[in-house]
Amino acid sequence: MIDKIYRFNYWNGQVPDVGFFRKAYVGKLLNAMNNPLIKVLTGQRRSGKSYLLRMLIKHLLEERKVRPENILYLNMEMHEMIDITDSRKFMSVVDDYREKLHPEGKVYLFLDEVQDVEGWEKAVNSISQDTTAECEVFLTGSNAHLLSSELATYLTGRYIPLEVFPFSYGEYLEKTGVKRSGESFAAYLRSGGLPEIFHLSDIETVCNYVSTLKDSILLNDIVRRHNVRDVALLQHLCSFLTDTIGSYFSLNGIVRYLNGSGYKTSVETVGNHVRYLTDAYLFHEVERYDIQGKKILGGERKYYLNDLAFKYYLTSSFDPSIGKYLENALYLHLARNGYTIHTGSMPSSEVDIIAEKGDERIYCQAAYQLADEAVIEREFRSLKAIPDNYPKFVISMDPVCLGNNQGIRHVQAWEFID
Repeated sequence: MIDKIYRFNYWNGQVPDVGFFRKAYVGKLLNAMNNPLIKVLTGQRRSGKSYLLRMLIKHLLEERKVRPENILYLNMEMHEMIDITDSRKFMSVVDDYREKLHPEGKVYLFLDEVQDVEGWEKAVNSISQDTTAECEVFLTGSNAHLLSSELATYLTGRYIPLEVFPFSYGEYLEKTGVKRSGESFAAYLRSGGLPEIFHLSDIETVCNYVSTLKDSILLNDIVRRHNVRDVALLQHLCSFLTDTIGSYFSLNGIVRYLNGSGYKTSVETVGNHVRYLTDAYLFHEVERYDIQGKKILGGERKYYLNDLAFKYYLTSSFDPSIGKYLENALYLHLARNGYTIHTGSMPSSEVDIIAEKGDERIYCQAAYQLADEAVIEREFRSLKAIPDNYPKFVISMDPVCLGNNQGIRHVQAWEFID
């Protein structure tokens, strides 16, 4: 096995090819290091988790002068690892590595897509807690439920989570070399931030790649893992949520829509399928918050895509409701920056986004353009009705900034979202 994985490691002195260097994520990983806690990178397939592991390995080799023999990288999706199906076989690989490479001092163990190894959590816990052989563990996974349930059961208080998203607008600017502007932000809304897209040269190829990625997520992370029988229903539900990002829906409402489209389904089935889609990080679910009553409301909620490429390239056109694209991008920006997000409910109005982090809270309304006085009044009215002094923003793609309106700031989207 050591001979099989040799070419995926860096024991002969070569440095990993890392592509575009994602400074923010690597910085977070570096800040989390030098302790026995397990670092867990989660996120949608092809969002860049594997490259982040290699970026950190590159930093360890070049900046911290860690010996190559002290780094073990195992990608559990590689064909060479196909026989490593349980914790016993996995531990035998680690033992063989120690026996043949003879690492001295701390070992850095990188495990990519570990969730399909049965009993992985027990093995990882054993390695991280072994005081006789110091080892710092980093792992990735593409299924939120599987990772969270096993981590909560076996690794409570012993891990640090980090969710990895596709490229942000700031990373898009750095990657493409274009300037921050309304035009480049609109282009980012269309293209999304899937890293592989930036290596593809024409629209047809991009469309095929995005479609294939979506199908891979549905098949590998949902259908096979959860033994989904009605694949057509799952695909139709995925298309429905994609077409209606940022709109309120209840499970009952989705069931009525699907039944009206010729599918025989139930609230329980749809609820499970929606959970599978969010566990695979294809969508994010956002609950409603009663601002006056200060409580979470049941029933209707919103869904946002993990990347807008799935909407732009997999629907018929870049539809005129650009405000929903903007709202989705705003959600992703705040989620990347560690905010907990809800939508807001008032007796006679709604607030697009309430974002909280610690003692901090901000309210945001997203609008394509403030075209006239009626639109301006509508977008500002909900925020004016909120009886507190937390920061409030109306974010749009207007070419001119309207400034401050009774304490509520109007900000151009490309200046607010990074």
